[in-house]
Amino acid sequence: MAECARLCLDCAAICATCVTLVSRGSRWAAQLCQLCAEICDACAAECDKYDNDHCRACAESCRRCAQECRAMA
Repeated sequence: MAECARLCLDCAAICATCVTLVSRGSRWAAQLCQLCAEICDACAAECDKYDNDHCRACAESCRRCAQECRAMA
């Protein structure tokens, strides 16, 4: 479960950074969005290993975020 928590924190951090870069039109936004999608995918896969409501909700949120990030990449 420790890896799950670490990935969730990484995911939240990169999502916040993506918002910042996308909102100001940074030339690096697309590349960061691609990395964000990869981290969100990893987080979703890790959360899927655990059978509790929080992890299921997190995994679904991560999958939606990854999809949106790929659309912006």
